Amino acid sequence: MYNILVAEDEKEINDAIEIYLKNQNYNVLKAYNGEEALEIFKKEEIHLVLMDVMMPKLDGIGAIMRIRENSNVPIIILSAKSEDMDKIWGLNIGADDYVTKPFNPLELLARVNSNLRRYTSYTTSAVAQKEDTIKIGGIELNDNNKEILVDGNPVKITPLEYKILHLLMSNANRVFSIEEIYERVWQEPAYSADTVTVHIRRIREKIEINPKEPKYLKVVWGIGYKFEK
Repeated sequence: MYNILVAEDEKEINDAIEIYLKNQNYNVLKAYNGEEALEIFKKEEIHLVLMDVMMPKLDGIGAIMRIRENSNVPIIILSAKSEDMDKIWGLNIGADDYVTKPFNPLELLARVNSNLRRYTSYTTSAVAQKEDTIKIGGIELNDNNKEILVDGNPVKITPLEYKILHLLMSNANRVFSIEEIYERVWQEPAYSADTVTVHIRRIREKIEINPKEPKYLKVVWGIGYKFEK
């Protein structure tokens, strides 16, 4: 049974989410502010976090940044803000997905299931797979332990970032459209493909000396992205 932490200060919404998740046989732990969410996260094994943005004591953004210091657990933001820039900003600070209030319960459950599927696939495949290391220039991808080395130094990377990098490095010099990257990595239709651009930007910040003039992860204008060999 997966443990899902729901951090939402409005009790009615928190209780409703608990009902939806328990109907899918998830175990739910509830928090009503960011500090309480962090305390639960430290004590329990959490497999996914649903995080409201506007909460007392410590807001959701601060809580996400603290979680991301040591964990790659999937985080889905719950927010009443629906502008594209709000979504991009949320993904930039470490969230994996973004659901706008008021939300459709079926969509929320689909997002939860999808993120858990990717996360568990990422964390278990290191045991199941024995593929060779991919090394291009100063970037080394070790698929046995899901580790990325930049000039010999390990860098922290999320499961989604790893999958994007694995796809592009495994097919060096091949250009992938944003839609194709999304469908291959997220394993669902590309209904939110703009999030790929955000994740690409974050990967560049971790592997490139100058992210504004990338040596490896390059854009092909009007087409998509490639990892240049």
